[in-house]
Amino acid sequence: MEMLKIMDINRETIISEILTNFPEAMPKFQELGMHCLGCALATAESLEQACAAHGVDPDEFIVELKAYLLAL
Repeated sequence: MEMLKIMDINRETIISEILTNFPEAMPKFQELGMHCLGCALATAESLEQACAAHGVDPDEFIVELKAYLLAL
């Protein structure tokens, strides 16, 4: 499996793929109330689906997540 790059993160990226490649991203998800990141849904749920389930604009979250990861 090819390593995910920060700039490749998009609406269709699976949550578990993000966290496998960037475990340091977990706090950004938790800030939005996404606390069950180890649940079965995280292995199949896209970033867009997770944002929709938590009432978060996916495009805004993606921008914030990328900025957060690039700043580390």
